[in-house]
Amino acid sequence: MRILFIGDIVGKPGRKIVAQALPGLRKREQLDLVIANAENAADGSGITPKIYRELMVAGVDCITLGDHIYRRFEITNVLESEANIIKPANYPEEAPGRNWAVVEAANGVSVAVISVLGRVYMRPVDCPFKALDHVLAEIPPEVKVRFVDIHAEATSDKQVIGRYLDGRVSAAIGTHTHVPTADEQLFPGGTAFQCDVGMTGPYESILGRKIDRVTHATITFRPIPFQVATDDIRIGGAIVDVDPDTGNATAIKRVMINEQEAAELQCAISSPMNSTVL
Repeated sequence: MRILFIGDIVGKPGRKIVAQALPGLRKREQLDLVIANAENAADGSGITPKIYRELMVAGVDCITLGDHIYRRFEITNVLESEANIIKPANYPEEAPGRNWAVVEAANGVSVAVISVLGRVYMRPVDCPFKALDHVLAEIPPEVKVRFVDIHAEATSDKQVIGRYLDGRVSAAIGTHTHVPTADEQLFPGGTAFQCDVGMTGPYESILGRKIDRVTHATITFRPIPFQVATDDIRIGGAIVDVDPDTGNATAIKRVMINEQEAAELQCAISSPMNSTVL
């Protein structure tokens, strides 16, 4: 089976290219499941109920979040009522949301999805290793395919967590830095790993925000809003092939879809050639 993981969706530009490209990408790559980190989907920080529904319509099957999870207070009801959106598992039990989810892929296989925050250069959180041990013990043993979003700043933090999970999950893939890394690989125990799949949003930017505003604030220390940029929109992600019988990954490849390719994918789906002739 094939799983697409989409990195941090940033604002309206990121949401727009996902909606544009995802139907065609699902068909071209024969995807069985799409997971997306959407903690930056609402104007660059947080997610709202409306955006959650928008991403579901676009074809996302499960949403992971990170340190900006509660920036929009109205998402709390969604976190508590919907089964396919999760909080970081090493947040306190009292924090709104589920520690893990099981979603059904297009091929009928159940897939467990987990998210954890790293600790290096991040806000104080509970131990990610203990949280992962606890969650993995809770997931029914018949759910062989298990996907972990490691939302962390430091590559060393992500590598340690990834190695700790080797042979216990199908994939341990990083988010948060918005910068894709070129280290996609299969660990010896059968776990696919990449430090960071990058962001889904405007790459003519500084981590998704307008260059002039970030530069001005950095140089002058003047507090000004960092607006979401608008140019060079791309989908950053990774596709992981998994053996559903064992839960072991068999391949991983980086994904980077630019605006031209997104338009081509959209055209391929809407073309009359793809219509059923009766």
